[in-house]
Amino acid sequence: MSTPPRTAKSALITGCSTGMGRRTALALHRLGYQVYATARRPETLAGLEAQGMTTLALDVTDEPSMAAAVARVEADHGSVGLLVNNAAYGLHLPVELASPEEVRAQFDTNVFGLIRMTQLVLPGMRRARQGRIVNISSMAGRFSPPGGAFYHASKHAVEAVSDSLRLEVAPFGVKVVVVQPGPTITEFAGTAVDTMQTGATPDADDPYAAFRAELADMYGNKSFRRRNGAVPAEAATKVIVRAATTRNPRARYAIGVLARSTMIARRLLPDAAFDAVMRTNFPTPAGHRQP
Repeated sequence: MSTPPRTAKSALITGCSTGMGRRTALALHRLGYQVYATARRPETLAGLEAQGMTTLALDVTDEPSMAAAVARVEADHGSVGLLVNNAAYGLHLPVELASPEEVRAQFDTNVFGLIRMTQLVLPGMRRARQGRIVNISSMAGRFSPPGGAFYHASKHAVEAVSDSLRLEVAPFGVKVVVVQPGPTITEFAGTAVDTMQTGATPDADDPYAAFRAELADMYGNKSFRRRNGAVPAEAATKVIVRAATTRNPRARYAIGVLARSTMIARRLLPDAAFDAVMRTNFPTPAGHRQP
């Protein structure tokens, strides 16, 4: 592919193989951005390359691939104009059952990868005196239901990092925006269900077996998600694009009525009342005999 003009608006997006990352790449490409769509497996990006985007291998847990992707954009444009930190997945297991390796992997992808990508693009953005970083967080960054401790903790971390970063880089002309999707109708839920079902080996004495099965059924039921306010992926993508392109963006963009209402309830309700809301809307372990 030929080198794009340095005047084109550049967008580097992580996690473009499926879902909102892929849709965001397409939407920004249509708006005239020179999109660098990335994924761990670049073969999944062939359809985007065929439409004129530059595709790169980028694993947010692999330093050389991250550095190489940023270097490529900077070689073409001088700096990364827009970074969309989208790569993430959801580990959903009871705290007791998750292995240290699973927890580390969750944070390596959802938090440490996002931080390192940000660190890599910031020197160029500061030199250019402009740039924008859009961090895809979640309503999960504002509350924690049963079974979601580690995924939600990773998104709490994204929120905290983004708040500090927004203040630190504003003097250099760099804007930081957080996007907080509620449930969306994408492939993401399927990955979450896989972790509920395969993240630990159940046995006859597993006190969480029924709970995990109920949780998997809930997250995997598309009809349930639609009835409870799941947002079509196209609608979520429009909000991400707005956060990426609006001249004076807000600090946060919540996506969906459920996301907004749940986050307001978490802020306003006392802990006991919000716990009651969680018990009403999420399965919990039934309670088995103690050893």
